[in-house]
Amino acid sequence: MKAAGDGLSGTRAASGRRRRPVWIAITLLIVGGLAYLGWTSFAQKKRDGSWERPDRAIPVLAATPRIQDVPVYLDGVGAVRALSTVTVRSQVNGKLIAVNFTEGQDVKKGDVLGEIEPVIYQAQYDQAVAKKAQDEAQLANMRLDLKRYEQLAASSAGSKQQADTQRAVVAQQEALVKADQAAIDNAQAMLGFTRIVAPISGRVGLRQVDRGNIINAADATGLVIITQLQPISVQFSLPQQQITRVNAAAAKGEIEVDVFGNDGTTVVDTGKLIGIDNQVDPTTGTLRLRAAFSNERFQLWPGQFVNVRIKVETLSQATVIPTSAVQRGPLGTFSYVIGDDDIVKAKPVTVRQQDEKDAVIAKGIAPTDRVVTTGFANLSDGAKVTVGQSDQVPTADLAPPARQDRRGARRGGDGNGSERRGRRGERGQNQSGSGPQENGQSGGGPKPRP
Repeated sequence: MKAAGDGLSGTRAASGRRRRPVWIAITLLIVGGLAYLGWTSFAQKKRDGSWERPDRAIPVLAATPRIQDVPVYLDGVGAVRALSTVTVRSQVNGKLIAVNFTEGQDVKKGDVLGEIEPVIYQAQYDQAVAKKAQDEAQLANMRLDLKRYEQLAASSAGSKQQADTQRAVVAQQEALVKADQAAIDNAQAMLGFTRIVAPISGRVGLRQVDRGNIINAADATGLVIITQLQPISVQFSLPQQQITRVNAAAAKGEIEVDVFGNDGTTVVDTGKLIGIDNQVDPTTGTLRLRAAFSNERFQLWPGQFVNVRIKVETLSQATVIPTSAVQRGPLGTFSYVIGDDDIVKAKPVTVRQQDEKDAVIAKGIAPTDRVVTTGFANLSDGAKVTVGQSDQVPTADLAPPARQDRRGARRGGDGNGSERRGRRGERGQNQSGSGPQENGQSGGGPKPRP
């Protein structure tokens, strides 16, 4: 048993001695792999240029604040509405014998748009005129009889009752003549209605009735619709929170209103506010307003949706910087201010209002400060910068470095990568014996490793 135990112990010792080199080899492989990965990452970062020197200046663009008067606008959305829209209808019944306009034509008030056959209404007018002439002749005869009766009554040759009766007959006949005149006026008006005239100046739409049709005064469609385009109005809405500002601006004078084009930035027309609604819409919480525009170039069309802005105030001598200089962080808005030694410092700022181009600063920026407008990629508080010209846009240092492939060539096609690829190409040509190089060396050098 002792011998067996000694043999087993010897076997285990021999097995342990055989396994020890295996574990040492595995450990060396792992350490070597980690070292290779670390060296590869280091070389890659070094080639990419991601490790910048701490004292290297960052290229930026800067701007100086401007002191100027800045208008304050309130933005809204509205629709174009015509100040006057009229459906031209016939006031008499008859056959339409003429249409005197072209669809889409501009007409003036009083222009004849259509004509109805006037034969019947002309006959009625002539009949009323003739009836008046007949009654006027009878009235003249009655007045002569009244004069005779009055003379007889004055000389006691006739009774006063007969004279009074004749005076009443004359008064009745005079009233009948007045009725005839009213009938003439009515017939003349009906005859005039056979000429359909434009009640307002504006632009006609599409014709609703063609010539030769019978039209009636009760027709709902009418002959045509006239819409007034000059001037024109825009009805828009503002939040109820802005009522106080609008009323305060209206108390000072006329309020300017601008309308933007389809691009949302170009002002196509400028008008003035002409009306404010007397109550807030409870369903939307907005207040309706109306503005009038001259619309000289016909860029506003009824039914069109437009963006508007209303000028309610002007900020006098305000500090203005480019909107790109205003940055936002966890603690609010701030801007990078460049010091005399070209060291930037992040200063908190209070923005009163801003748009796509400019921001009005209420507090935080002095008129003599220089603020960074471009180049924030590698910028931090306390960094050193170099300020470029306003017409230069820094791209090489501010843009992320070009990615490299496994051989170290830059994929972005920069000069260094091209140079390295060119050198490898030269070495390849030397191996193939293609001829002398630019540096005068022969092509008999050692073969490059794969």
